[in-house]
Amino acid sequence: MLEAADTSMTLAADNGGNFLVTPGVGLMIWTLIAFVATLFILRRYAFPVIQDALDKRQKAIEAAIEDSERARAEAAQLLAEYRERLREARTQSEEIVQRARKAAEEHQHESIEAARKQREELLEQTRRDVEAETRRAIQEIRNEVADLTVLATEKVTRKTLDEADQRRLVEEALGELDFSALSGEGR
Repeated sequence: MLEAADTSMTLAADNGGNFLVTPGVGLMIWTLIAFVATLFILRRYAFPVIQDALDKRQKAIEAAIEDSERARAEAAQLLAEYRERLREARTQSEEIVQRARKAAEEHQHESIEAARKQREELLEQTRRDVEAETRRAIQEIRNEVADLTVLATEKVTRKTLDEADQRRLVEEALGELDFSALSGEGR
């Protein structure tokens, strides 16, 4: 074998150092042995470590993808919940506005009704007061007419009438007068 290497060297020296360009069988065998040994060492020691690193990296990427998918799903769920709550808040605010409008309308209606009742009560009270004043005025007029009738009769007859005669005369005079026009009964 040494001779083969020497022969290759000699040939290389003769060829001007081109022994790598024109391979010899011995060089090929040693290259093949070195390659197989390197491949064996790499396969035995380096490839499992590289494969483990690649597997870990793949698992880390898969975990990151799962986490991002989970985060995306949670974000979508939170967004849906937010939209639902926003929709509920809008519905509640619309209900509150409707209740406020309804309460305002009821309050307005009640106020109008109370004002109408108060007006009617005031009108009725005024009507009663006017009727009472009218009755009082008619009574005063009757009394005044009675007094005037008694005075006129005394002057005409030149004598004082007793109470029974006064009463009869007053009743006759009052019966002839029409007080209904004064009390508003003729309306």
